[in-house]
Amino acid sequence: MAAADLQGKYQKLAQEYSKLRAQNQVLKKGVVDEQANSAALKEQLKMKDQSLRKLQQEMDSLTFRNLQLAKRVELLQDELALSELRGKKNKKSGESSSQLSQEQKSVFDEDLQKKIEENERLHIQFFEADEQHKHMEAELRSRLETLETEAAQHQAVVDGLTRKYMETIEKLQSDKAKLEVKSQTLEKEAKDCRLRTEECQLQLNNLHEDLSSRLEESLSIISEKVPFNDTRFSQYNALNVPLHNRRHQLKMREIAGQALAFIQDLVTALLNFHTYTEQRVQIFPIDSAIDTISPLNQKFSQYLHENASYVRPLEEGMLRLFESITEDTVTVLETTVQLKTFSEHLTCYVSFLRKILPYQLKSLEEECESSVCTSALRARNLELYSDVKKMTAVFEKLQTYIALLALPSTKPDGLLRASYNSVLTHIATVLQEFHDVMKDISMHYSQKATIEHELPTATQKLITTNDCILSSVVALTNGAGKIASFFSSNVDYFIASLSYGPKAAGGFISPLSAECMLQYKQKAAAYMKSLKKPRLESVPYEEALANRRILLSSTESREGLTQQVQQSLEKIAKLEQEKEHWMLEAQLAKIKLEKENQRMADKVKNASGAQRVQNTQENPVLVNATIQDQEESADKAWQEPIQSNSLVGMLVMTSDSEVPDVESHEDLIKNHYMARIVELTSQLQLADSKSVHFHAECRALSKRLSLAEKSKDSLNEEMKVASQNISRLQDELTTTKRSYEDQLSMMSDHLCSMNETLSKQREEIDTLKMSSKGNSKKNKSR
Repeated sequence: MAAADLQGKYQKLAQEYSKLRAQNQVLKKGVVDEQANSAALKEQLKMKDQSLRKLQQEMDSLTFRNLQLAKRVELLQDELALSELRGKKNKKSGESSSQLSQEQKSVFDEDLQKKIEENERLHIQFFEADEQHKHMEAELRSRLETLETEAAQHQAVVDGLTRKYMETIEKLQSDKAKLEVKSQTLEKEAKDCRLRTEECQLQLNNLHEDLSSRLEESLSIISEKVPFNDTRFSQYNALNVPLHNRRHQLKMREIAGQALAFIQDLVTALLNFHTYTEQRVQIFPIDSAIDTISPLNQKFSQYLHENASYVRPLEEGMLRLFESITEDTVTVLETTVQLKTFSEHLTCYVSFLRKILPYQLKSLEEECESSVCTSALRARNLELYSDVKKMTAVFEKLQTYIALLALPSTKPDGLLRASYNSVLTHIATVLQEFHDVMKDISMHYSQKATIEHELPTATQKLITTNDCILSSVVALTNGAGKIASFFSSNVDYFIASLSYGPKAAGGFISPLSAECMLQYKQKAAAYMKSLKKPRLESVPYEEALANRRILLSSTESREGLTQQVQQSLEKIAKLEQEKEHWMLEAQLAKIKLEKENQRMADKVKNASGAQRVQNTQENPVLVNATIQDQEESADKAWQEPIQSNSLVGMLVMTSDSEVPDVESHEDLIKNHYMARIVELTSQLQLADSKSVHFHAECRALSKRLSLAEKSKDSLNEEMKVASQNISRLQDELTTTKRSYEDQLSMMSDHLCSMNETLSKQREEIDTLKMSSKGNSKKNKSR
């Protein structure tokens, strides 16, 4: 239950995870879309701000221009008012002055118009220059900001590169120091290696001398004590017990068990095939229940009836061969004596196939000659005619090769060891041919069965028999395919296992020597068993390892136990609440039961009283007799117990037809239900505790498994590091050896050169001495 709950929780979590993952993908797409929208809105906002700034600048320029124009209009109005006042004052003057004023006025108007146009042009230029200045200022500011950001980025990159370079420099310096220390240690190790090599060379010389002395001593002992060497002669060497290869024996026993299973399936399929063929001969082309069949089919049916006596021994022979292969024996062709019995049984079965082959072929010809046989059915019968011949020929080949394999255990001269490989490969090819023939038979017989089922004269008995034959042929095909694939996959092992035998020899010489060797092996095993002494009791390695794992996971198990205690406390609280609820339900049921019992008792009393009054009026004597009988039967029924079985358990109670004691019944029922509830709650608690215990064990095991995997990974990493260190040290050792060899060669060359210089100096000294002596002699003579 706990495993099922965990699996359900895991499935729910997986579903929720898949849902959340899908929602996450949708939310990611929405966030990306919103980011794109926000970027587009920011661009639009920037464009709007720029257009607003342009409009605001235009508005400022227009307001400034309006103010200038308003001031100009005011000035003009003032000048007009002054001119009007002057005109009124000067009306009284002459016409000459009026003409002069008109000329001056026209001049002033032209001058004023020119000034207005010039002022307007200047204002326009000023506004354009101001706009150009502002635009250039904005461009320069934006360029300044971009340059500042680029400068900050470049500065950050430069700081990162400088930091990185400083770190690399520090690292290289530390590596240099380490390498210097390492070079010093390697020099020391090289010196130690030189000393060790010298010591090893001395030890090697000592060992060589010791081994040579021992070899001489052992050769002298062998020549004096050993009468002859049995490994020189194959007849004697065959009696030596070879090394016990338990793995080889277990493998051979496993292979023999698989072969036994396949042979059993094949024997069952052959029995069914021959039996159903006999039934078919009895009902087609002539049914024996309606008319007599031909003498040929009668004889064929009689021979087919004897198939079990030829097929069953195949299974028995293979079973004996399987039982002869044990862990204590030596399994080779010379020791497998039971292979001969299997070969003999297979020879008997092949003789049976040869005996029934002509009858089977004649029966097929008779089917072809019958009136119900169509051309398509005749073609299928001809195909089966050739297939049956092929099947018998394949069995004959198989019997020949298996008889050859059985020769080394009975007649060793009958088959050479060089021919073992070819015999085994031929058996594999024959088994594959057998599988192909059975596939052809299955295909042709299925086609024949479908054609016969469509005939108007086909009976239900013929249809069922054909189906049974077809199923047995399919089973034969499957069995043949399994045996062929099994043998072809193990033929290499069979060929390799033929060399298993005494050492320094090609194998066993004869079955008699193999039997003697097995007897010697049993005696040697018994002797070794007698020498075996019981060991002192100690803690097994597996148990110690398990205890260590338990100690490692004790803290985790404590946490698990605390969680279990909390869960059990919660369950106890829930059970207490359920207990109070069911106690209230029981009280209500008890009250209802009392009311119902009281109502039923009143009804029974009223009915019995009315009946008694009526019966006493009719026949008082009969009433007394019936009353006495009822009382006696009630006493007997009250004394005899009645068992009541239900889903809540088995209740034992006594029957009372008149319900004399209602409370005792209620107590009995209540006690029974309470006991049943207690039992069920105890079972439920036990099941819960077991499930919690199993859950804790599973958690502990999973944690132990994780710890084991972690330790395994750490050990693998340590092993990799150790192998790398070993290879590195080996490379360094080789390099140091080469360097020291080069140094030694250089030193030897230097010493040679020094010796040459010393010899030259000595010669020069000798010549000087000779010359000094000659000079001294000359001086003396003078």
